[in-house]
Amino acid sequence: MLDVLERLRGHGDNPSAFLALNAGNAYFTGASRGVVAYREAGRYLIQLGGVWAPEEEREPLLRAFLAHARERRRKAVAVQLLGPDVELYARCGYTVNQVGSSYSVHLPEFSLRGTRFMKLRNKISRARRSGLEVAEVAPAEVAARIERIDAAWLRGKGRHVKEIEFLVGELGGPVQHARRLLVGSLDGEPVCYISYSPAYGSRPGWLHDLSRRLPQAPPGVMEAVNLTALDTFREEGARWLHFGFTPFTGLSPEHDPPGAGRATARLMRLLAEHGERIYPAAGQLAYKEKWGPQLVRPEYLAFHGRARPGALWQLLRVTRSV
Repeated sequence: MLDVLERLRGHGDNPSAFLALNAGNAYFTGASRGVVAYREAGRYLIQLGGVWAPEEEREPLLRAFLAHARERRRKAVAVQLLGPDVELYARCGYTVNQVGSSYSVHLPEFSLRGTRFMKLRNKISRARRSGLEVAEVAPAEVAARIERIDAAWLRGKGRHVKEIEFLVGELGGPVQHARRLLVGSLDGEPVCYISYSPAYGSRPGWLHDLSRRLPQAPPGVMEAVNLTALDTFREEGARWLHFGFTPFTGLSPEHDPPGAGRATARLMRLLAEHGERIYPAAGQLAYKEKWGPQLVRPEYLAFHGRARPGALWQLLRVTRSV
């Protein structure tokens, strides 16, 4: 695991690359200095992000991974590819479609001044007036209370809702030392938290990763925690705060590359309009946009060969969206 972390630090040019270290992921390195992170689901190997390797090794590593999939009689699928990945994957025989967008704030430019952020400022002020205290803590110090927040958060989503995996982060494990956890408390009792993962590559900084709150927590507590983190990271010299990937948002035909699957594009638009039961994209998008992200990038889903409904179904299963 620590070897994978070092490979990501060197070559993980994707704000979500750290999610490759989640428990349950597998890794393929071949003879390269890079890594491909994936999960097996049915007849598919579902890759997270692109090929994280030195530029000259990216295509050989991807082709070696495809050979690995063929040897195991599996089909390859990749999710959360970025624009620079599209040409490589198309060249290696993938059908590539936009699946959503990611949102990032450039910390040196960030400010909450102006009428645009008035509602956000008021919400944060209200939370602070309620007595909210924000502190960075070690997960071990608040493990039992975090579990209670998680359980209450999940119950508040409805009894049939599962906790999303694979495309979101986690707490604990051998790389927890690289993450940062900020907790909001009222009268000494934690009511919410946000975990931040390191982001490497050309836009280094932090990824606003895993967040939970008690359903009865006052409005603005999450925003107050995130502003504390944002100010802290900026003071430390970090360049970017990434809010990560949101499926089915920012879809546009202009983002689909030549050769994109027409049926997949129609399905993405359908999920954007009616897929709230599968993924709460609207609420996530509203939260991310309130921070005025300066950078919005399309992210992509790629099927080796033609797009198959079974592959999309397995992706939804591996993320526990269904």
